[in-house]
Amino acid sequence: MDLRGKQKSFLRSQAHHLQPIFQVGKGGMNDAMIQQIGEALEKRELIKVTLLQNTDETAEEVAAALESALRCQVVQIIGKVLVVFKPSTKDKYRKISEQVRRI
Repeated sequence: MDLRGKQKSFLRSQAHHLQPIFQVGKGGMNDAMIQQIGEALEKRELIKVTLLQNTDETAEEVAAALESALRCQVVQIIGKVLVVFKPSTKDKYRKISEQVRRI
């Protein structure tokens, strides 16, 4: 599902008030973290991931790793904060993706 401009804008507005729930630190991205991010995306659909100052990875590298591993979309990168979206496969968690589909 490719997002259009208005859909990305809506997702950015929804993510504005969210707190980052994952932090990429000195250890960088690993399989366990990618799996946890995938599980969080399944339940929430929209999350923020932040990169700590001591990480060696760039936001673009983390975005590319997440997109390829989870088939999600990085909606926005501001500094060291990524906004990540993936529609849930379960109906009961589909709140944001239903709104995005209507836009």
